[in-house]
Amino acid sequence: MSKSRMVQGHQARKRFGQNFLSDNHYIQRIVESITPQANDRLVEIGPGLGAITEHLVDKVAELHVVELDRDLIPRLEQKFAGHDNFTIHHSDALKFDFSQLASNEQIRVVGNLPYNISTPLIFHLLNQRESIKDMYFMLQKEVVERICAQPGTSSYGRLSVMTQYYCQADLLFLVPPGAFQPPPKVESAIVRLQPYDNLPFPVGDEKLLNQIVTAAFGQRRKTLRNSLKNFIDEAGLEQLGIKPTERAEQLSLAQFVDICRKIESNQAD
Repeated sequence: MSKSRMVQGHQARKRFGQNFLSDNHYIQRIVESITPQANDRLVEIGPGLGAITEHLVDKVAELHVVELDRDLIPRLEQKFAGHDNFTIHHSDALKFDFSQLASNEQIRVVGNLPYNISTPLIFHLLNQRESIKDMYFMLQKEVVERICAQPGTSSYGRLSVMTQYYCQADLLFLVPPGAFQPPPKVESAIVRLQPYDNLPFPVGDEKLLNQIVTAAFGQRRKTLRNSLKNFIDEAGLEQLGIKPTERAEQLSLAQFVDICRKIESNQAD
């Protein structure tokens, strides 16, 4: 490993996807976006060397950090030793039970997520969304564009539909590679996810919806008559005002929900 991956005496590890945010301008913009409040119970995923953490810890009631790299734990413990509201959880965020930190108060989640686990981690958090007020993540720009994408665009896919089913999703701003040590090879972006209190387009069987969306986008070039033939026939699609010759990327979230509800209705008959 080259010396360029040494950051403040810590060897940045590729396997953990470690690129530490170091530009104060962007650190301040992120903190301003989060707008931490005195009664917040905040959870930071992958605090790294504490660049954002140190701007949050004095502003909130509780700050929990989830860190996988055991080499960083002593540094974080030392850096924040004087803060009674600071707790470290040495854990893999993909396996961590975030809801345990919520009790009767929803948590707020922030993090500079490693690119290789960002999508599964978002789905892991969406499964615990009832415990979460909002989420602010630094992700690869391409991933944020996929999360926020609208129908008819090349970025639109399963991640767009299923995230937008559960959350209001907004791309806030871009962060260039030079804001990190070591600089990643890609641009980053900040996304805000706010789980809905009441889903705009609820279905009875969310697993079925996920299966439909996964099948529809599994082979993007296939028409719906082919990709969804195991779920609904051409006549069923036409009854919903959906052309069987359309492709998945042309359907809105509401139309995917219509398909799911129709299948649920057929199963109930």
